[in-house]
Amino acid sequence: MGEWRFEAIGTGWEIETGAPLTDDVRAAVTVEIERFDRAWSRFRDDSDVARLGRSGGSLSSPDAGPMLDAYRDLDAATAGAVNPLVADSLEALGYDAAYSLQAGEPRPAPASWTSLLTWSADTVEAHEPALLDVGALGKGRLVDRVMAVLADIPGDVVVDAGGDIRVRGAGARIALEHPFDARKAIGVVEVADGALCASAVNRRAWGEGLHHVLDARTGQPVRTWAATWALAPEAMRADAVATALFFDGGPELATRWGVEWVRMTTDGRVQRSPGCQAELFTAAPGRAAGTVGDTTP
Repeated sequence: MGEWRFEAIGTGWEIETGAPLTDDVRAAVTVEIERFDRAWSRFRDDSDVARLGRSGGSLSSPDAGPMLDAYRDLDAATAGAVNPLVADSLEALGYDAAYSLQAGEPRPAPASWTSLLTWSADTVEAHEPALLDVGALGKGRLVDRVMAVLADIPGDVVVDAGGDIRVRGAGARIALEHPFDARKAIGVVEVADGALCASAVNRRAWGEGLHHVLDARTGQPVRTWAATWALAPEAMRADAVATALFFDGGPELATRWGVEWVRMTTDGRVQRSPGCQAELFTAAPGRAAGTVGDTTP
């Protein structure tokens, strides 16, 4: 069995395989992560999205079409709450490339982003300076790309990028971390030949109640939901739905995409999709888990 832990794109990675990874395979994984990061990271000055943010122009990447098509669906499902031009909104609150964490006035993202960007399967063009942030689904997309690099590795494979997880083969039993106490879980779920992605307001949080999950329409952090988990065949779709579930319309998008999910409110109530097979514990004393439409107190 092989096990490889490393840091990349600002998070810890763990790859488990049925056979030890060769140096060549590790090098191929490293190259794939660097390729994605150099194209899409708004935290590095030499990235393609940083260049688009300064002067517009085009970006060539096999991830352009799949990610921006998904963003179009996210935007429609959430009535504009999820938007790939939310980067300036995050920077306005201090979540910038320098991690200044010094908040200014909230700044809504451009609602007309689809008129500012044109994309095809492997290219996106910004018609004027426009800084993209693909945080709503980008890490999931990269997990899928890394799993593709490992396609020829025999046996079971697990790719875990800071809690965005894709499993090939036998099931992995994964805890759903409590957003207010990392020592606890609100439940567990079995993932086999699929992906589990999560998002929570306690990750990348700073200042007075600020965090990275923003409503693009207002430029302000969401307040109703504390954490989400989504299960899908591919990590990008699971990651995207985990973001959409912070907003009205998220459950409907999940149903359309065939994604199961769990989410927890900031006051400790838990909801899940009707078909979700997660084993949920009591979220808090006196509070139980419910299905969609029933956040049972």
